[in-house]
Amino acid sequence: MTTTSSTWLHENFEHTGSAFGLRIVRKLEEVQSPFQKIEMYESTDWGNVMLIDGAMMVTTRDNFFYHEMMAHAPLFTHPDPKNVLIIGGGDCGTLREVLRHTGVQTAVQCDIDEQVTRMAEKYFPELCESNSDPRATVMFDDGIAYMANASPESIDVIIVDSTDPVGPAEGLFNRAFYENCRKALRPDGLLVQQSESPLALMHLILDMRSAMRDAGFQDFRVLPFPQPCYPTGWWSCLIASKTARDLTSFRKDDAAAKPFDTHYYTADVHQGALAMPPIMQKALDS
Repeated sequence: MTTTSSTWLHENFEHTGSAFGLRIVRKLEEVQSPFQKIEMYESTDWGNVMLIDGAMMVTTRDNFFYHEMMAHAPLFTHPDPKNVLIIGGGDCGTLREVLRHTGVQTAVQCDIDEQVTRMAEKYFPELCESNSDPRATVMFDDGIAYMANASPESIDVIIVDSTDPVGPAEGLFNRAFYENCRKALRPDGLLVQQSESPLALMHLILDMRSAMRDAGFQDFRVLPFPQPCYPTGWWSCLIASKTARDLTSFRKDDAAAKPFDTHYYTADVHQGALAMPPIMQKALDS
């Protein structure tokens, strides 16, 4: 992450040969947790900005794309989600979206780094507004160990809302972790994980799908969506089912009649995300 002329913050994506920049007003805070460096900035047009180890994670202006797709796409794909687990998700935005579903009875968020949540509470309070919901459990622990010890067939939907597959998150992208996820899911359970850029990082999506398949997951669907502050601005989530099912089918009527407002997710947007662009379809078919 670099600054120029003291007003612009740039993240250079070396592996994509590109960069993204925001005009900033000032640096708000920087902390070094036991796991990573967390920085907060105030920008002129994008609200507050959180960086983790120099990578942009959250902005006030565009976080809704990611949080809404990571939560609502799998929850409306599942027939009746009651118990939800979020691995990662320390900014609490995905937890907020999950708890908009009145049928959800419990939502556990397990993030290894408490400092991420404390910074979110301070600089993104709107994302943390559901932390005190009686259905929510916000805990700080190793998500890999949590999944290894999870009770069999106790969870309906697992959402892996992690950083890139390096550092603390590296162990969230392999067969052993996925095997533990599958064991903890009920028969109609779903696993969803952020799966990076389909334009620049399709190899990672293919590796994730292969590891999930080796772990016993049966069907898969990659849903792309915009995310301007992430590399290439085009992001995705990968949904996997424990048992064989058509992941292009979701509770469209329920999604269309959802009793809460969203900025991006709708039943039509969900349906559109299921239409696979040829560039993705060719890669996935290969």
